[in-house]
Amino acid sequence: MDPRSHLLAGHVIPAHPLALDEGGRFSERHQRALTRYYLDAGVGGLAVGVHSTQFEIREPQHALYRPVLELAQRTAHEALRRAPRPVIMIAGVCGQTAQAVAEAELARNLGYHAGLLSLGAWRTQPESQIIAHCRRVAEAIPLIGFYLQPAVGGRVLPYSFWRAFAEIPNLLAIKIAPFNRYQTIDVIRAVIEAGRSDVALYTGNDDTIVTDLLTPFSFGPGPAARRIVGGLLGHWGVWTHSAVQLLSEIKALGDAPMFSRNWLARANAVTDMNAALFDPANNFKGCIPGILEVLRRQGLLPTNRCLNPHEVLSPGQAEELTRVCRAYPELIDDAFVAANRDRWLA
Repeated sequence: MDPRSHLLAGHVIPAHPLALDEGGRFSERHQRALTRYYLDAGVGGLAVGVHSTQFEIREPQHALYRPVLELAQRTAHEALRRAPRPVIMIAGVCGQTAQAVAEAELARNLGYHAGLLSLGAWRTQPESQIIAHCRRVAEAIPLIGFYLQPAVGGRVLPYSFWRAFAEIPNLLAIKIAPFNRYQTIDVIRAVIEAGRSDVALYTGNDDTIVTDLLTPFSFGPGPAARRIVGGLLGHWGVWTHSAVQLLSEIKALGDAPMFSRNWLARANAVTDMNAALFDPANNFKGCIPGILEVLRRQGLLPTNRCLNPHEVLSPGQAEELTRVCRAYPELIDDAFVAANRDRWLA
């Protein structure tokens, strides 16, 4: 598999959650089940060790970064040996340069194809230092950029940063997740104006998934419009089988000049579901527990516990999850999970 061509084709790539048991211990059985679920749902890749996996896996008292990456790679390898198809394995990479390079080298040695580079540890440094950092990490593993919204640990990065970032030769794709239209446009315009038609654009804007995927982006005369071709999303860590179907339908539209206004209604439905899942009403405090709660209700996880005991569902969030599941049954995949869950957990 050529990772660059694979990403350019556009895929559903879920951000892989972390499975804990009722005592707060890492549950390998449930972690494997999640990986099997995503692969059977038809995803084109897995992102492991990222925000939805909980950054705390790197803390010494947990020491779960390597075990989580190893288990996902091993489980995916076993599943794909039985049913071969291309799937890109992406490892989350973060921290200052020494830590990020070490994580990138570990991921590469474990068989991961690319690193999703979080810049959460670079909150105040000048752009030139951050670009030098990114270039160094890209020497260790092919890079997927990550514009993470400030509400969950990112920082605002202007057009000038993304224009320089787009010059990195070993850059494969960018996950655009500022949850902000102006900042989303900065990234896309930078990639277009850098002439990087070989860099895939992926939405991480969980609040506007469908709109991102439907929109052609162009900025005056010049190159043809670019598209956001897929998603690397925490939202797609749940209801994943339905997400694969959704992306397939959007891709089938191609470059049709017109499409049904029903797509706008579907876009709003997905955003309404994400509001329950990601908890923007409480500044996203319940976003990871929200993902885990959906998987718990489906029987894929025993609990919605996080490594950080203060990360819990917000007041009213459980009721909101119930509401959106009832309101949009076509966007959930409970029947698919129920039909396969025992096999995944075996």
